[in-house]
Amino acid sequence: MSIHFQSGWNPASPQAQERRAAMLARIDAWRALEERAAQASAAAKPLFDKRGQLLPRERVALLLDRGAPWLPLSTLAGYLQDHKDPAKSVPGGGMLAGIGFIEGVRCMVVASDSGIEAGAIQAMGLDKILRAQEIALQNRLPFIHLVESAGANLMRYRVEGFVHGGALFRNLARLSAAGLPVVTVQHGSGTAGGAYMPGLSDIVIMVRGRSRAFLAGPPLLKAATGEVATEEELGGAEMHTGISGLGEYLAEDDRHALGIARQVIAAFHEQNRSPAQYWRSQAAIDSEASGSPFSTDELLALMPAHHREPVDM
Repeated sequence: MSIHFQSGWNPASPQAQERRAAMLARIDAWRALEERAAQASAAAKPLFDKRGQLLPRERVALLLDRGAPWLPLSTLAGYLQDHKDPAKSVPGGGMLAGIGFIEGVRCMVVASDSGIEAGAIQAMGLDKILRAQEIALQNRLPFIHLVESAGANLMRYRVEGFVHGGALFRNLARLSAAGLPVVTVQHGSGTAGGAYMPGLSDIVIMVRGRSRAFLAGPPLLKAATGEVATEEELGGAEMHTGISGLGEYLAEDDRHALGIARQVIAAFHEQNRSPAQYWRSQAAIDSEASGSPFSTDELLALMPAHHREPVDM
């Protein structure tokens, strides 16, 4: 037996309109913070162009199916932790994360925001990627990581971070054990913790002349052992794809690497895709929601501006 509740809430009432205005103002503030992070990363574009690289958000856009839904996750992670001044804090934790579609397959995508502090992982960036891995495991999503990271930001890192950091690598093993492909595209340097990502991935795609993966670079190697080696000899793309076996694919540039990643995801799922895995158009989603008595715009007026105010539904 179905039970239907009648709501006495009036979305056109003055109170509802006040709530709607307050909600829209908060959404605008949220979007402005997201844009601040995007602009901070985009400021590095001249350097990326000089190196023949794409910016992190450009990489994510090329990886995903054009026109398909994209759900960003944890965009405010680390807000006010890098800087106490709300006007200067850049949220995001040094990471991009979200759920999107690659060759029609719903995937979890994480990318180092290497336009900001060389992609160094912030304290909340670790929590952000751990949460992304948890969501991927719970929802059986392939995990794709676009890596270009200087490792942990030791100037701001908490000691506790090293305790929790191991969970990141444990989760990669759990994802793979669950039959969910873990794919890493190594766009640039992966030092220290950044080198564990390709090491624990099922498929690694490296970029000729740009990818690096080592626990410590040539200066530390020389200081510790006296051995002299170039970055390419120590952990370059050609060495890892031709000698160590860490990398499966050698790409010529970022675009080529992302194209290979799309092909890899398509190959993983070619034999066992189900219609539910394909993304639905916005029209189909709107059609399913057509039975709701309230529009999405009217729902903006539902919640009070202050969390202590009760909700009358």
